[in-house]
Amino acid sequence: MNEVLTLLKPRIWPLKHRGVSNNNRGAAIKVFLIGAIGALFWGGIFAISMRVLHYFKGIEEIGDILGYKLLSMILIISFALLIFSSILTSLSKLYLSRDLFLVHSMPVSSYKIFLSRWIDSIIDSSWMVIVFTLPVFIAYGIIYQSGAFYYANSMFALLSLAINASAISTFVVMAAVILIPATRMKSIFIFMGILFFVVIYLAIRLLRPEQLVDPEVFDTVLVYITSLQTPSSPYLPSTWVYDSIKASLTGSVTGGLFHNALSWSFAGTIAFVLIIVADAIYFRGFSKTQTASARVFKKAKASERIFNFLPGPVKSFTVKEIKTFLRDQTQWSQLFLIAALIVIYIYNFKVLPLEKSPIKTIYLQNLFSFLNMGLALFVLTAITARFAYPAVSQEKEAFWLVKSSPISLKTFLWIKFFIYYLPLLILTEILIIATNILLQVTPFMMALSVITVFFLVPGIVAMGIGLGAAYPDFKAENPNQTVTSFGGLVFMILCAGYIGLVIVIEAGPVYNLFIADIRAKTLTLATWIWIIGSFTVAFVFSLAAIVFPMRFGERRLAKLLT
Repeated sequence: MNEVLTLLKPRIWPLKHRGVSNNNRGAAIKVFLIGAIGALFWGGIFAISMRVLHYFKGIEEIGDILGYKLLSMILIISFALLIFSSILTSLSKLYLSRDLFLVHSMPVSSYKIFLSRWIDSIIDSSWMVIVFTLPVFIAYGIIYQSGAFYYANSMFALLSLAINASAISTFVVMAAVILIPATRMKSIFIFMGILFFVVIYLAIRLLRPEQLVDPEVFDTVLVYITSLQTPSSPYLPSTWVYDSIKASLTGSVTGGLFHNALSWSFAGTIAFVLIIVADAIYFRGFSKTQTASARVFKKAKASERIFNFLPGPVKSFTVKEIKTFLRDQTQWSQLFLIAALIVIYIYNFKVLPLEKSPIKTIYLQNLFSFLNMGLALFVLTAITARFAYPAVSQEKEAFWLVKSSPISLKTFLWIKFFIYYLPLLILTEILIIATNILLQVTPFMMALSVITVFFLVPGIVAMGIGLGAAYPDFKAENPNQTVTSFGGLVFMILCAGYIGLVIVIEAGPVYNLFIADIRAKTLTLATWIWIIGSFTVAFVFSLAAIVFPMRFGERRLAKLLT
């Protein structure tokens, strides 16, 4: 194992020397902000888990059944996430990393290189899933008053689940790369994974799983309890982990150790077989990847004719941006996921049980409509973070073409802005109009929602482009790395503050206008002045959100390039 440990040292050294190399105030602020956000998110998961489990525990007869059913669902979802994450991570670590040429030139057996890369892949693909599911298992331990054995057993069980998921994924990747080069395999896996997720997500949501906690929809209590106690497949690794954790929750040390040992025995066996298979086919797949021929794309003249009205350099950059997006399957294939999320978003408003609320329906409909503005804009922020924020970073090493082109950085950033602004504006307006139609809101609330979204969307997109230019990462291998950086965190915080501020500013005036419209009352002059002043302030904030981030991104990007 000496060679394997030596190959893993480059992974350990940055962590060991980070405190020495980043001994400055800026790095400390970044670490503090990221740590604080992570801690808040972790604490939120813990608080929600405690509340849900405490509620389940208070339900007589079926409370524990609901708790165990939730535990089973969490482990199945975690296993699916680990599988998908491991496929992408192992593909990058084993075949697409830039340092593989150097590593394979060393006097080390290919299976040892594979083993070190696989261990690295397990860590990268599973740490986030494990860290952010820990609060759920801690909440289970507190609610069910379990001892130290439960916590230790759960950690070992989750670790075995991560190893099993990574081993299964790596088998799939190595077998697939023999048939298809890894350079294309990544796009195929992402595309197929997104389609699979979309189908499963739509199927589960349309089945309305919230009915599982509503016994009224079942004819008898027996049918209801039977539906909750349906066992999972005994051949799934997540089932072994579930049985182990459930046994330790109930105080059964023997049962917990047995099922944990079952999971670890499978992990040891599959790891042993994986190393033997890797020794036979891994290097052959890596060699094939390096000799794969590039694809030839046909020229698309249609997109060029559409932008004939633009000046030559601006037109060229606009067409280049659109072609780059369409040619990258990892980008445009995610449109399927966004479409599924839109369908579910709108469907959720369709099935709202407004008639069961003690509040009058007309008030509740318009209240939801007002709050829906903020929710739709938060959805827009997430989409902007995925597509618009990494737009500058995706130029990568070819950014020298932008520097040498006959357009300024300012023009370059505004081209990026308008390319993403129009589609995102249309998307958000569709969300608002469709949900308002389902809620049957008043004409006033419909007009207010459409106009507010119209003025806030450009500010959010401008913050995405501007901050993406201010904190670029031209070495990132995929857009997700740029979004999770310090600049991405700043973007999310500023967008949340901007949306919240505008909603708060409009809340009072909107309430007065709505009540006056419903009750046919006349507003006083002072109230009108307050309303006009509030909307004016919101409009000024919207203009500032467009101008200042774009200027900040331009100045900082110019400074970084000098």
